[in-house]
Amino acid sequence: MAADETAADATAPRATATERPTAERPATGTAGAGTTADGTPATGVAASDEIRGSARGSAPVPLSVLDLVTVGSGRTATDALRTSVELAKFTESRGFHRYWVAEHHSMPGVASSSPAVILAHLAAHTERIRLGSGGVMLPNHAPLVIAEQFGTLEALAPHRIDLGLGRAPGTDGATAAALRRSATLNEGADDFPEQLAELTRFLDDDFPDGHRYRRIHAIPGPVQGSSPGGVQSPHRPPVWLLGSSGFSARLAGLLGLPFAFAHHFSAQNTVPALDLYRESFRPSAVLAEPYALIGVSVLAADDEREARRQVLATGVNMVRLRTGRPGLFPSPEEAEAYELGPMEREFVDSWTANIIHGTADEVRTGLDGLHKRTGADELMLTSHAHRGELRLRSYELVADAYGLPTA
Repeated sequence: MAADETAADATAPRATATERPTAERPATGTAGAGTTADGTPATGVAASDEIRGSARGSAPVPLSVLDLVTVGSGRTATDALRTSVELAKFTESRGFHRYWVAEHHSMPGVASSSPAVILAHLAAHTERIRLGSGGVMLPNHAPLVIAEQFGTLEALAPHRIDLGLGRAPGTDGATAAALRRSATLNEGADDFPEQLAELTRFLDDDFPDGHRYRRIHAIPGPVQGSSPGGVQSPHRPPVWLLGSSGFSARLAGLLGLPFAFAHHFSAQNTVPALDLYRESFRPSAVLAEPYALIGVSVLAADDEREARRQVLATGVNMVRLRTGRPGLFPSPEEAEAYELGPMEREFVDSWTANIIHGTADEVRTGLDGLHKRTGADELMLTSHAHRGELRLRSYELVADAYGLPTA
């Protein structure tokens, strides 16, 4: 998942009094009721029911999916998006809890620049699995635009949408400047909480009297229910905060929001960030207790050697990205032919050490151990491979290893 990549910030994030996030206000409009069998809202269902999943099979916690829509060498974005549909349908059939898409830009090997568009497509091909952003990078977009996009998604797939938010650009600085049409990248400690507060006000349609946005409404949204003749539910997607450091961990805790940590690229910060989240947590209308998931890189294969080859390709792909030469995800043959310098080899070894890979049993052992070390409430798996069928097979092997139900 794309997330903030700044150093941990010990200063407690804050929002202004008139712009405080809805987690500090009454429960109206927050992540609320679940649904009945016919898709209508159920009564008396706690807000956390849309957040907390249930472990299936012998898995220690709920299992979910993070998709970057990987485009391999010799493949097209169309191929990658077709794989995403297959993955969403498969993981839904095997009891995975949610399926998130990450926002990235200017990376040829990643076709997930428009999460809302992809999620709308996935919603049309699934029925039960939760769909969401892992995440939308809030500083890249006007809060009203995000509120409208996710209000539309909520209308398309009621009570199945998550809104995960990060504060990093999900790309390099130049591309971020192009996205924001500004040479100044405002990612300071004060900016994100204020942007979050504005977004949640739009989602809940509750700017106070006298506010400059009081008469502006995100549509689809709650105002359609309060208008004459309106029957629109005030329900909107639950908000998650994403992070790879202490800043978002603390903010999520202070606001009583669910938290998603990017263990897959910031493993050394995982336990400190989760501890900070739990220590900072204040019960809210959204959650009575902390709830944290972690993103985990996983590659299960029928053959251990094939898993190692795909993981090497992941490492080479990251070397290219970090050295300003992003490309399509390389094949194992391309990766093996790539001549790594000493520093590149060190980077690849360090990066791939955090990928749980091997046979199904080896991956299960690795995931069980990671859960014990972190106490995460949910594991969100992300698998990268040159071919879509290998990614699909990876999730199938994990599902079989934990005895997840079959449709």
